[in-house]
Amino acid sequence: MTNEFPQQADTDTAASEPLAVTEAPAIREMPPQPPMPPSKNRPSPRVAGLLGLAAGAALVGGAWVISANIGPGDPDTFTLKGFFSLTDGSSVVRDGSGGCRGSGGYDDIQEGTSVTVYDASGSVVATGNLGDSKGAPYSACVFKVAVDGVPKGQKYYKVEVSHRGTVQMTAKEAEAGELAATLG
Repeated sequence: MTNEFPQQADTDTAASEPLAVTEAPAIREMPPQPPMPPSKNRPSPRVAGLLGLAAGAALVGGAWVISANIGPGDPDTFTLKGFFSLTDGSSVVRDGSGGCRGSGGYDDIQEGTSVTVYDASGSVVATGNLGDSKGAPYSACVFKVAVDGVPKGQKYYKVEVSHRGTVQMTAKEAEAGELAATLG
């Protein structure tokens, strides 16, 4: 190895000489690449379309359900519940299954007989029917009463079974299910 440095060209003479221009290397064209196989992480266009359709249907259905549950609902109502008793023992007929009905002058009193609820002004606000019956001690016949859809907000209500006259109840009694009407 030598400690000699190559001799540097004189800067004054190097600046005066023209620079040599070299040609750029030719650009080679790449051979065509084969098409990429479908990615295993991407669904086919048909599957993607079906997934999009299902997602859109789910969104529309969800919006419909939400909008159906928003807005003005039914007015506040309650079910008027209680019991109606036919107490004239001589007019009660018992059936073999523990039920009963009226007879003679009370033959209109039986399961299915109409129950009408009136508001304070006398307008009909709900209707229903006498429900299941049960023979009770002392020859009485007791019917369940449940009238759906009675609107809240009245001071009192009147309840009529068949055509037998009305029984008046306060709103508090009616909403608490305290109907206890008798006939006979």
